[in-house]
Formats: sequence, structure tokens, C-alpha cells
Amino acid sequence: MKILVTAATSLEIQPFIHFLEHNSQQVSNHKYRLSDIEIDVLIAGIGMMHTAFSLGKYLSLHSPHVAIQAGIGGTFRHDWPLGTVVAIEKEHLADLGAEDNDQFKDLFDIQLWQASQHPFTGISLVNDFKCWPLQQNLPLANGISVNLVSGSAPTIARLEAKYQPEVESMEGAAFHYACLQENIPFIQLRSISNYVEIRDKSKWQIPQAVKNLNEELTNTIQQLSHHYSLATKNF
Repeated sequence: MKILVTAATSLEIQPFIHFLEHNSQQVSNHKYRLSDIEIDVLIAGIGMMHTAFSLGKYLSLHSPHVAIQAGIGGTFRHDWPLGTVVAIEKEHLADLGAEDNDQFKDLFDIQLWQASQHPFTGISLVNDFKCWPLQQNLPLANGISVNLVSGSAPTIARLEAKYQPEVESMEGAAFHYACLQENIPFIQLRSISNYVEIRDKSKWQIPQAVKNLNEELTNTIQQLSHHYSLATKNF
């Protein structure tokens, strides 16, 4: 069984890479074997452009049974403590479109895309987790992906009014799109490093977010290893 683990930067999943280096067999560069599963680690780059290119290149050569994207992100929900790890259920492309005077219109608004055209459900890239092999126990979140991280009150207010987002990242929509197009069961794990507000990095908690993310990622991989080991024995 082959699992793809992808992240924008190695910093976000360095503890997980250390886990693989000490607990699995390294088959080749960025490829590991843990029990009955093969794990490919893909550092895709920051933003949707890099993610789309890296995933497209990888998926043209490989067919993973499941895919995991792991990363940190911001949240619009101040009732979620920093460091909370969530699974993204829906993704939206939140800055792809046109400005119409003082309004932003996405590609659905200007009818360059039609609602529910494949692989969209409505205007969302939805993970229903129906094919995900494990029970999904993390809080589910509504995500937006942007090229420009939000840091002003008008932008934040516009995004909240239009998409009701809970989590913001720069890569999630590209990952959802690729997996939905290729019919690959997937999960996007996001650990909250900051609140989406006027930019103040002194309030961010990146080390704690990375720690919690990697604990969840490692636990997920171990559960998948156990799941596929049982499946192989029962085959």
C-alpha cells in the first residue's frame, strides 16, 4: 500500500520525517517503508501554483492509495485554541476571480465556472471522507485557499461574509482539486498557528502548531499501517 504525505515546507513536517528516519526503512530519497506500507514524502512548495505543479508531476508517475496534506494555517474562529488540529472538509478558491468596483467576484459569480462542475460540489471542493479508510475524529473545518494571506479588516470581513471560512491556507484547494480529480481518498490536516487578523507575528504559535500537527500526522500513519497490515493478512 502506498501513502503520499505532502506539505508545503519541510519545516511543517520535520518531526514526522525524523520519525520515519528512526522507525522505518528508507527505500530511496523521500521514500520510506513502514511495516506493510510505502510512504512517499513530497515537499510541494508554498502556494497553490507550486502545489499544483508538484502534485501533477507526482501523480503522473505514481498512484497512491491515499494522500495526506499536512500544514499549519490561520483560523477565523477565536474559540479554537492555537495548536488545534482540524481536518478540512470543504475548500474554496477565495481570491481567484475579478474585482468589480469595490466587490470581489469569484469565477462562479462571473460564470466562467458553473456550480457543481466536476470536481466541485456547489462552489466547494468537498471531502466527504466516504473512502477514507480510518474513522475521522478531528473537528471538521471550512477552508479557504488564498495567494495573499489575509491581514486587513476589510479583506477579512469580505472573506467571512462570502465563504464563512474557519481556516485559511495557501495550498489546500490545490490538494483537494488534485485528489478529487484522481479519485484518491485524502485528508487535509491543518494545525492552527494563528488567528486571521491584522498581522502580528508575535501572537503566532508556530512551534506548538507544528508539534501538534506532527503528533496527529504520525498517529494517522501508524493507524494506516495497522489498518493495511490487517487488510493484507485477511486478504
